[in-house]
Amino acid sequence: MAQFLNTSFIPSSSSLRRTPIPHRKTTPPLVVRAKIREIFMPALSSTMTEGKIVSWTKSEGDKLSKGDSVVVVESDKADMDVETFYDGFLAAIVVQEGDVAAVGSPIAFLAETEDEIPQAKSKASSSSSSASAAPAPAPAPASTPALPSQPEKVAAPAPSPAPVVASSHPASEGGKRIVASPYAKKLAKEFKVELGRIVGTGPMGRIVAKDVEAFAATGNAAPALGKSAAPAGVELGSVVPFTTMQTAVSRNMVDSLAVPTFRVGYTITTDALDALYKKIKSKGVTMTALLAKATALALVKHPVMNSSCRDGNSFTYNSSINVAVAVATDGGLITPVLQDADKVDVYSLSRKWKELVDKARAKQLQPHEYNSGTFTLSNLGMFGVDRFDAILPPGTGAIMAVGASQPTLVATKDGRMGMKNQMQVNVTADHRVIYGADVASFLQTLSVIIEDPKDLTF
Repeated sequence: MAQFLNTSFIPSSSSLRRTPIPHRKTTPPLVVRAKIREIFMPALSSTMTEGKIVSWTKSEGDKLSKGDSVVVVESDKADMDVETFYDGFLAAIVVQEGDVAAVGSPIAFLAETEDEIPQAKSKASSSSSSASAAPAPAPAPASTPALPSQPEKVAAPAPSPAPVVASSHPASEGGKRIVASPYAKKLAKEFKVELGRIVGTGPMGRIVAKDVEAFAATGNAAPALGKSAAPAGVELGSVVPFTTMQTAVSRNMVDSLAVPTFRVGYTITTDALDALYKKIKSKGVTMTALLAKATALALVKHPVMNSSCRDGNSFTYNSSINVAVAVATDGGLITPVLQDADKVDVYSLSRKWKELVDKARAKQLQPHEYNSGTFTLSNLGMFGVDRFDAILPPGTGAIMAVGASQPTLVATKDGRMGMKNQMQVNVTADHRVIYGADVASFLQTLSVIIEDPKDLTF
């Protein structure tokens, strides 16, 4: 039977059973290993190579729970809160506020228990010692100066009192004759303000509409742009390193030089658009939202203008129309994005735009709110600029520069002369993908939409 079963036959007789001999197992001593984790500088955007510590929201020794905000990091575009992925105690801070660290390098140490804090501090000290013992790096190139990232913290001599700025300006001919745009004069009458008290910011000191609006809103001196004194806190002759945002802007502008671009200008009559804006301005609609909406509707009919070429061998027809609009901030330039601008109504776009501008100036934009643009607008019209060219942002197909809408003497179809408000727009496009006829056709469509803007409010 055992041969057929291929196993040994075990008799049932108890006399033949073996009594098992117990074996004593030796248990090795329990070793508890301390869990000390490093907190690394995160990559908050695809272009970020280093970050600056803006502030630590927790102090050494504080107890942390998973998801707690620990530190605020300045990336190349915004300030963002960094959360912890573990429970524990913030044992040691390696990179202090205002200092810069490379992406992936440790900025702090986290201990699992309070008893492990001294060990974490020791590890942090040894890490800092080894870093300081490393040979000094070679001097950085001019594009990334190896200087302190916060020159404003260096003690500077007290600024001398700013000189008094006279109320007259180059366009006033000694104060006898005030030079202002017709619309500015009209606004001055509506707001009942004296043009002689306003310092113009237009060409040669010309008073433009925004100067009157700013003066009427504040009731004080003219906008700061009309002053000739240097801003407070600026030490003339000093060398100032780029901020993180300025470094990113510099890198992008240099990268854009590798793209073959061309420019096309167009004149658009804005009487109907101005009338629409005046009608719905009280409902919170902004001119930026109107222009973004008009641009998005034109892009629907010209998808190649919304395309992008990234590898030099192919291009992509982007599935969404996301209009990025350039915004100047204290630290540089950023382009908040109005996503799906062709599908969102102009009232919602206006509310979203105000929200994005507030977040941009507070440096609280999330990456998807500034790096998802497929077409860019740059508007200097509010500064009285009549025309300019914009530099193409890398990764996009085109950018449109928008000048001021100004009264212009034009010939009508019946041969008479008349006044119309007109603005100049200039498109800079990637010539690898977009050609002159494409831009011209797009601008014709945009002109039709702006000159008959009934579709903008649907």
